[in-house]
Amino acid sequence: MDTTMKEDQQLVELSKKDVNAFGRLFERYYDQILNYTLQRTGNVEIAKDITAETFFKALKNIRNFSWKNVPFSAWLYRIATNEIAAYYRKGTHRVSSVDDLRSRGFDLASPYDLEEEIIAAENVLRKHNDFQVCRKAIKQLPQKYQDVITLRYFADKKINEIATILDKPEGTIKSLLHRGLKKLKKSLLAKSATFQAKIHCNKVEE
Repeated sequence: MDTTMKEDQQLVELSKKDVNAFGRLFERYYDQILNYTLQRTGNVEIAKDITAETFFKALKNIRNFSWKNVPFSAWLYRIATNEIAAYYRKGTHRVSSVDDLRSRGFDLASPYDLEEEIIAAENVLRKHNDFQVCRKAIKQLPQKYQDVITLRYFADKKINEIATILDKPEGTIKSLLHRGLKKLKKSLLAKSATFQAKIHCNKVEE
């Protein structure tokens, strides 16, 4: 077990007794989960809500979390992935916020400007048209391909980590990734003749 996992394990155990300890886990993984939900939804407010809901559910169920020699972040990504799937399935999302966490007795250990993070993320989306093109193409793929492609190339997760997050065999993840990339490339080439979209697709394929 590496240092980060050991620290996470200690924090999780502390969080089961003292919700304030959850603040360090929140600060450590908030950016990662927000970026992931933002890349999946392309909407800042929805990403913000889903991220808050992810941590709200993590805190709510922290006492049921048990270690199986996998990163704590994998659990967070699994919750976020389920919340994203629920959003697209229902077309609605529950509006959560950090205030919901605080209402359960949780507070951040240090000042953390969430709105500043949201604004920065929104600016990134506006500046990268090639990402927007690719994201729209990914969004049109079946959910199973969206999950593996986003986790692998935008969340920078390894195959074994994705397998843990999605609770699927590594062989299945590799197969989904291969087929998903082929479909993505075909879609991008068919719907966009711009140089930027082609270059971005080639990068993803690599």
